[in-house]
Parts: sequence; C-alpha cells; structure tokens
Amino acid sequence: MQLYFSPLSCSVATRICLYEAGAEATYIEVDSKTKRTQDGSDYRQVHPLGLVPALRTDDGDVLTENAAILQYLAQALPQAGLAPDDSRGRTRLQQWLSFIGTELHKATFSPLLDSKSPEGARSYALERGTARLAYLDQHLTGREFLLERFSVADAYLVTVLGWCVATPIELMKWPALSAYFARLKDRPSVAKAFSEERRLYGAELEKRKLRQ
Repeated sequence: MQLYFSPLSCSVATRICLYEAGAEATYIEVDSKTKRTQDGSDYRQVHPLGLVPALRTDDGDVLTENAAILQYLAQALPQAGLAPDDSRGRTRLQQWLSFIGTELHKATFSPLLDSKSPEGARSYALERGTARLAYLDQHLTGREFLLERFSVADAYLVTVLGWCVATPIELMKWPALSAYFARLKDRPSVAKAFSEERRLYGAELEKRKLRQ
C-alpha cells in the first residue's frame, strides 16, 4: 500500500491505523502548498483535487476520502480489530466517522485553521464547535473509546483534536474529552505517528522559508 499524506493533516489517522495493525506501507509526502511529492511529481495526477489522504491499494486502486480509507483499512486488516464485527457496531462506527468528518473536521476546524476565513466564519465555527465538543464530552464520560474498543474512529478523532493547539479551542473545558485525548496520545501507534509527523511538519516549514 502507498499512503499519500501531508504532515499533521487528517491523513495522520491512516498512519495511526497502519501502525496499529503493524501493516507495511510506503509513505509519500505531499507538499500541501505546491501539491508536489518529494520526487517532484504532481500529486493531482493521483487525486485531481490535491487533497490528502489517498491510498493506493496493493491491487492498484486509488482510494480517497478519509472515512472511506479508514473503513477500507479496518476491513483489509481484520487482525487489528479496528472496527466492530457486527452490523450494529459497524453502523455506529459510520456514525462517528460521519460526525468527526462533518461536524468537527469540516464545520469546526477547517474555518478555524484557514487563514483566509473571514472573522465571522471563524466565530460561527467556534460557536457551533463548542456544542459539538460538549456532546463528545458527554459521550466519553465514563468511556475509554468512542465504541467498545479502539477503532478507526478514535484514530480520526485524536488526529482532529490535535489541531486544537492551532485554534482558540481550549480542550481543558471538557474534562472527559481532555482526558480521552491525553490517554490516546500515549497509545504507542498514536505517539509514534504524532512524533514522526511533527518532525516532518517542521521540515516542511523550513523548506517554505527557504522558498520565500
């Protein structure tokens, strides 16, 4: 498998799952500004929109969209137990992936992280996001994970929560959610992915400075 990623983007979730499963993969970094890979190739030849992640499977298919890739990995790597086995559990998994992708990733964090967002859009996203984080806090009170065990949804959520440091969101306002994030950051697969991606992100910033 080949994972096309940009450091500290939502593609971190796929890296976490690959590490969790102990799966072999090739990691191809995509410059989020130029949309070029490290060998100079135009990533838009892989994904016309230039968005990450994209996953090239062992049989040559290219998958896009974070939730779809995560569910593919859960199915392709069943030994890792990254998704429930039963129909109801899989539906709950889809519920949480949809919630994280739409209500947190796109509706809350994307406007807050985009330097081009108007102030009104940022304020609106922060207001709406507060209610959604409170909802998560309530769900996670007394729970270790979103479902009964660690799943691809947790990999996605811990990735998104990691973006709080670059926004006005103060995660400590929600004790259960804050404890969940602290707990998952120490999980070996998560800690390894975050450590490597922070290093790569720092290197990317240095390259941008040299291009200016």
